[in-house]
Amino acid sequence: MSGLYIICLSGVRERLQFAAMAASVAAVSGSEVHVFLSMNAFPYFVKGHGKEAPAEGEMGHSMAGRNVPPFYQIFEQAVELGDAKIWACSMAMDVMGIQAEAMEDIVAGPLGLTKFLSDAEGAQILTF
Repeated sequence: MSGLYIICLSGVRERLQFAAMAASVAAVSGSEVHVFLSMNAFPYFVKGHGKEAPAEGEMGHSMAGRNVPPFYQIFEQAVELGDAKIWACSMAMDVMGIQAEAMEDIVAGPLGLTKFLSDAEGAQILTF
């Protein structure tokens, strides 16, 4: 299997920002991209949840004051302009009591970690 598989676990601005940039660049360059959302990254993709993640360091604080497109918007572009699919961790959905309908429209649906890793076999995997 080729393409780029990204696991997003962190709810920190810098990590989400870089994951979104990697997904977007790969998707618009013609690569198949799959993003798996779990742990602290997951809530930002639930309808009604804020989309502004806390900064971890100087770069994150600097991005807040600049005209840097937010990570969520960049993920949207990856889905709309390229071949990117964003998946919600089914375990995180169960733990938080979230149904598929409560996920933002850019989320393709729920997916288990086992299936995600099986699909990613032989491909490049990045974790943020």
